[in-house]
Amino acid sequence: MRRLLFTFSAAWLVLLTLAQSPKEEFEKNLRLSGSNFVAYPGPQQRKLTPSPRGKHPFYISHYGRHGSRHQTSSNDYDYAYDVLLKADSEKALSQLGRDVLQRLKTLRAEASGRWGDLTPLGAQQQRGIARRMFERFPEVFEGEAVVDARSSTTPRCILSMAYFVEQLVKQNSRLTIHQDASDHDRYYMRGTQRNTPVNAAKDSYDDFCNRHPSHQRVVSTLFADTAYMNHYVNAERLNFYLFRLASNLQSSELRKDMTLYDLFNDQEIYENWLKENAMWFLAFGFTDLNGGTIPYSQSNLLRNIITQADSCLLLPNPGCTLRFGHDTVLLPLVCLLDLNGYGQKINDIDQLERKGWLSYRIFPMACNVQFIFYRANASDKDVLFKVLLNENEATLPLKTNQAPYYHWDDFRQHYLKLLDDYENRNH
Repeated sequence: MRRLLFTFSAAWLVLLTLAQSPKEEFEKNLRLSGSNFVAYPGPQQRKLTPSPRGKHPFYISHYGRHGSRHQTSSNDYDYAYDVLLKADSEKALSQLGRDVLQRLKTLRAEASGRWGDLTPLGAQQQRGIARRMFERFPEVFEGEAVVDARSSTTPRCILSMAYFVEQLVKQNSRLTIHQDASDHDRYYMRGTQRNTPVNAAKDSYDDFCNRHPSHQRVVSTLFADTAYMNHYVNAERLNFYLFRLASNLQSSELRKDMTLYDLFNDQEIYENWLKENAMWFLAFGFTDLNGGTIPYSQSNLLRNIITQADSCLLLPNPGCTLRFGHDTVLLPLVCLLDLNGYGQKINDIDQLERKGWLSYRIFPMACNVQFIFYRANASDKDVLFKVLLNENEATLPLKTNQAPYYHWDDFRQHYLKLLDDYENRNH
């Protein structure tokens, strides 16, 4: 009874948090409006459900995104800066516009030559996730347990892996560490690209954006010369880049000294997020608008997770498998798994918020999926596991008599059939 009450209360606290609307959450924390730019907030669920009776954690399988980074392209900084710099040379900026120009100059200088690089906050995030993993599941890391870590060949991912593993070694220097970053693993670490119909998705997105304008007032405050602005400035595009910079500033060390969110009112922040949310769903979610199969781009990764786990379950002390990659892999993986209902098919993007498809809860910087495996001993055939999304217990579309735990055999059977059926339909 005590265990039941604990599980219920923990789940209730999480549900209360999830019941808040995006607008309500943004009022408390503007940074959540940044979608994939959100700096990793850490787990909302501080206490996890106790281990299944008579069983203990013995293996972890993980896929995680790199930590916080600078913008990946110089254009992300240059576009807004260049527009305002040219306007300033024509004496067309307002006082606020000149102030924003100086802020952008500072941002550009910090990121110069570091496009896409991990920031100090990104390193801190990976250390924190590793520390909590070790503290939550110490049995997995006992003695000379093996840590097999793989990364995409992108430097921010390699460094994320290094900081994560470094933290594990700090907590147990006897760990046996294997690290690798090679194109050899690209087939499952980065997913596969599939040609899918895009016209319906583009038309739907353009129509959605037209119904959610967010740029006119913001941009007009930056210019003293309205005629110049109307003739020379693409206000919608300028707003797009300013909001991206405002969102990603939370990953910079400059977050302590400046903001760009002051340019936007609450409704504009919400409208900008709505469009980003729709864009990410159309790019990677289940919808007929994009062909309806994009999450299957992570079939190789899901098969790798299953086959690696099957091999590790045969070992007395398998340790953990770590993978470090990108949001464009983790997001469709979450949809393919249907974690927390994110695999639902939605053909009307106006319904995304109502149906709970919210980008900032899925793939902030350093987002991660962890499979935690449990058994009584090495001969125990009834292996249980649970899935954590960003270190919070998550649901799968499987029946279980021990929620949040699932039977591994049920998972294998369900998802291998899912993948096989898809491949048979498409070959």
